[in-house]
Amino acid sequence: MKFKIHYIILLAIAFGVQSCKKDNYEAPTSTLSGRIMYNGEEIGLEFNQVPVELYQPGFGKSGAIATTFGQDGTYSSLLFDGQYKLIIPNGQGPFRWQENASGGRDTLNVAVSGNQTLDLEATPYFLLRNAAYTVNGTTLSATCRIDQIITGADAKLIENVALFINKTQFVSRADNIANMELAAEAITDPTNVAFSVTIPAITPTQNYVFARIGLKISGVEDMIFSPLQKIQL
Repeated sequence: MKFKIHYIILLAIAFGVQSCKKDNYEAPTSTLSGRIMYNGEEIGLEFNQVPVELYQPGFGKSGAIATTFGQDGTYSSLLFDGQYKLIIPNGQGPFRWQENASGGRDTLNVAVSGNQTLDLEATPYFLLRNAAYTVNGTTLSATCRIDQIITGADAKLIENVALFINKTQFVSRADNIANMELAAEAITDPTNVAFSVTIPAITPTQNYVFARIGLKISGVEDMIFSPLQKIQL
């Protein structure tokens, strides 16, 4: 009986040691961060919708270390030092990512050693530029210019363009308190697209809203947006 008790105690100690070892593994401490840009210009996205994936070959983990881009195209991932492959998955984002010889999306080789910044370059199908906003009473008006970046055989069509406002900094088709949408056929002059929305009552009261203009590309799930703007009321 004493032997059995001692045996159980030894097993418990061994299990506890193993548990401690597992708990004492070092956590990743290096941060890889940056933005997705086009010639130094912000590519505005919908928060938490466009993924970026990192793979560490030969580390024993075949799955992706995944994060997503912020509204302003920023990303950040906490990693162990080492060699990684970075990719934006097929079908994600309102832009063209660099391609390999077979026509698929290419991967970037990234050497992580301590905190570092890596900006990514992509080519958007369209960009929304020169967004401007004015407030008259409870009406918020906006204008912007739509520039088609990708032309020729790889060009895509506009499905719609919309003005979104929200009481917080998260502004998109999923996060807004008011919006105005224009179908593609209603855009008569891409150099001067105009919108107006009525600002609803906000509780609790605040003297500002946030606004962005978003463009939906035909056949592309993700919208592209103008930079976020805080509007004083």
